[in-house]
Amino acid sequence: MLLAAARAASLHGFDGISFGALAKELGLSKSSLFAHFGSKEEMEIATIAEAERIFGETVVARVRSAPPGIARLRTIRDAFFDHVRSGVFPGGCFFAAVAAGIVARPGRVRERLLGCISDWKALLGACLDEARDLGEIDARSDLSQMAFELQAMLQAGNQTFVLTHDPGAFERAGAGVEEIIRRAAPRPAPKT
Repeated sequence: MLLAAARAASLHGFDGISFGALAKELGLSKSSLFAHFGSKEEMEIATIAEAERIFGETVVARVRSAPPGIARLRTIRDAFFDHVRSGVFPGGCFFAAVAAGIVARPGRVRERLLGCISDWKALLGACLDEARDLGEIDARSDLSQMAFELQAMLQAGNQTFVLTHDPGAFERAGAGVEEIIRRAAPRPAPKT
């Protein structure tokens, strides 16, 4: 039930999902769905939790099991692109797909989604910290900027693939990730 809602939300956003449409897709009555969730807001929050669970199993677990440092950053890239490529969510990254529709809608649903996005950014930041601590990234690198650029490359690959179905989008975005990593390689200290 929640997977069907998450798949639909990845295509249409939460505004494009109704109890009626979801009930029809699942072969259930609208009243039984309403009885299960109690409100559309509760359904949306549960749907976000399901998408987070799936993302955690397919992407985050893979990242956490990778060796720390640059290898883990590359695993973020590969695991994220494999997740999008898998089509589990036909609209690509669930979180990117639904974010646009709720960005201006304050409340619990927006806060729940922002929490997921914040957790992802924290993981990315922790991986960058590890790489710096291992000496694989120059200590003078602006890790906040790197995290922003890495996330931008991941989302560019996601969006381009969703729009064009061109798997080359992942190669181009992956090359962008490699360029960000290359620029951050340790450099000799400036001579004074």
